[in-house]
Amino acid sequence: MKDSKYIEVDISLKGLQEDQSDIFVAELAGLGYDGFQEESDSLKAYIAADNFDEEALAELGKTYQFTFTYSVIEKQNWNILWESNFSPMQVENFVGVRAGFHPPFEEVEYELIITPKMSFGTGHHGTTYSVMKLMQHIDCKNKQVFDFGTGTGILAILAEKLGAANVLAIDNDPWCIENTEENIKVNQCTNIQVELADQLKTDTAYHVVIANINRHILEQNASALFMITQTGGILIISGLLKSDEEDMVKLFNKKGFQYLKTQEKDGWVAIQFLA
Repeated sequence: MKDSKYIEVDISLKGLQEDQSDIFVAELAGLGYDGFQEESDSLKAYIAADNFDEEALAELGKTYQFTFTYSVIEKQNWNILWESNFSPMQVENFVGVRAGFHPPFEEVEYELIITPKMSFGTGHHGTTYSVMKLMQHIDCKNKQVFDFGTGTGILAILAEKLGAANVLAIDNDPWCIENTEENIKVNQCTNIQVELADQLKTDTAYHVVIANINRHILEQNASALFMITQTGGILIISGLLKSDEEDMVKLFNKKGFQYLKTQEKDGWVAIQFLA
C-alpha cells in the first residue's frame, strides 16, 4: 500500500482573482490533490505524500500568484480532520449523504453513509453532486454498472441503492479501495465488486458507465469508455469545468456517443451521453 501519510498544503489566496478559483482547484486536482477545505482567504489542499511535488506546486504559484506552506498529516489524524469539517449534504429529496456520526435524514429517498477518510467523494463537490443529480433520472434497475475512479464508492453505492444488479467499482489508489470496501459494508451493499486498477478492461460492456475523474484521464480513455458502454447504454463523465464542456462533447461525439444533457454546479459539470 502507498504511504499512509498525507500532505496538507495551506495556500494563501490573496493574489487570486475570484473568477480563477474553479480553474485553480482543477489545476490542483490535476496534480493529484484530492481534498480541499476553503477558508476566508486561504485554501487547504490535501495530497498523498507519495504524490506531492513541491516544484510543480511552486510553478503553479507563479501562474496564480500564491504562496504556500505545507505539513505532514499522519493517517490517524486525517479522520479527525475530516470529521471536524464533514457536514451532511442532500441532492434535493433524492439522496442524502452523511457520516456515521450524523443523525439520519428525515425525508430523503436514499440515504448514504460515507466515511471519506483520505478518499475524494462526499457529494459536496460540484462534480459528485452533479453526477448524483443525473443518476436521479437514470434507470439502474437490474442493470450492470461500472464506476471508474470510485474514490469513496459513493456513486457505486448509490447505483446499487437504485437497483443495479451488479456494480464494478475500480480505483488506482489502494487507500480508496479500502475506504470503498468499508463504506460498502456500512451501507449493507452486496452487489458491488471493487478492484484496484489503473486501466480499463474492454472485454465487458455495461448498461451504465460513470467516470467522475478529470479531463486528462477522460481524454485518454474516451475510446475505451465507448467500448465498455453497451449500445443504448448511458455514460456519465465528470470532474470537468464548465469551460471543458464543449471540447468534451465534441470528443465523445466523435468516439460514437450521442450527447444528451449537462448538469452544472459551482462551475463544474457532469455530462450524460447515449452509446
